[in-house]
Amino acid sequence: MIPRRLNSLKTQSFFLFGARGVGKSTYIRTQFVDELPARQKSALVTFNLLESQVFNRYFQNPDLLTADLRALKIRPSWVIIDEIQKIPKILDIVHKLIEEDDLKFVLTGSSARKLKRGASNLLAGRAFDYKLHPFVHLELPDQFNLEMILNWGSLPKIISLDPASRIEFLRAYALTYLKEEILEELLVRNHFAFRSFLKVAGQENGKLLNFNKLSRDLNIDSKTVESYFQILEDTLVGFFLPAYHNSIRKSVGQKPKFYIFDLGVKKALDETLDVPIKPMTSAYGHAFEHFVICEVFRLNTYARQHYSMFQYHTSAGGEIDLVLTKARQIIAIEIKSSMQVDLIEVAKLERAAEGIKASKIIFLSQDPVRTRIGSVHCLHWKEFFAEFFVKP
Repeated sequence: MIPRRLNSLKTQSFFLFGARGVGKSTYIRTQFVDELPARQKSALVTFNLLESQVFNRYFQNPDLLTADLRALKIRPSWVIIDEIQKIPKILDIVHKLIEEDDLKFVLTGSSARKLKRGASNLLAGRAFDYKLHPFVHLELPDQFNLEMILNWGSLPKIISLDPASRIEFLRAYALTYLKEEILEELLVRNHFAFRSFLKVAGQENGKLLNFNKLSRDLNIDSKTVESYFQILEDTLVGFFLPAYHNSIRKSVGQKPKFYIFDLGVKKALDETLDVPIKPMTSAYGHAFEHFVICEVFRLNTYARQHYSMFQYHTSAGGEIDLVLTKARQIIAIEIKSSMQVDLIEVAKLERAAEGIKASKIIFLSQDPVRTRIGSVHCLHWKEFFAEFFVKP
């Protein structure tokens, strides 16, 4: 078992959200089964709503959960319910059991979309909210290989597979989970359009989104295109990177970017799994940027840093790959895969950062030498994460 960076507190019930395949079940097992004393393990109760017998029992009558738990001879120390979004109404029962029976729950899920629709308040603060992601580089000190991650992503299953098996696994993931399970949950009505959209989502990864153009390409209206991207975010398959503007009102109308949550899944969606990503190519640069932004997104949640994440484009065509804000901090970050700092790119970054009045400007690359050029701090990408997302 590879230790994860997520540190879930056990003083209160909690949700554990994450896309399929990120290791939620393994994490729960190590936290609550492997580490607990034997006498406490006997008081663990687990319900997996992916099992048809369990699903059918509680889908037809959610109130049976109360009766079943109160009928146990040993009072549960924890109640684990896997894939809670399958029956959102169970949250009302869970809420009642927390209040009346003082039980503690671990509620795992791969989507909060149906929960928000079916139970609205997500227990109104009576449960912590955690998210689990694919592996970050800090979780793989001995197994981390940048080239492998850029080509195959970092879902836990990928690490142990050979290249041929990785292709089959990721294709099956994109077909079975993304194309079928999301459709089965009736999140979309036009199945053909959504399947076509998924390939486009992979192709548009990390680009400024033009919803009107995409709607013409897909022959569906722009609001539907926006809703499809929102579904991917709600099911934790990706996340928006909105445009930064000093005025929140003006930022709303600007084009966002969207990033698929895993590099391997992105390649599966745009059908490029059999096209290797090689150094010194534009594809390598795009993949490296995708990798760094995903790492920031994941570690930001694990470390509870609460940075807001944006991207920025100037009217003159300049850009900043990533803008992190918190309180009065505005951190402008440019991401390059080069092995040496590029003075021209550093100068461009410094000019662009003037437009947002950045309090700190960082140029990330694979150059191992730390330096400062003007007001720009040039760091190796690993050094950046060590400084900003690893608690001393």
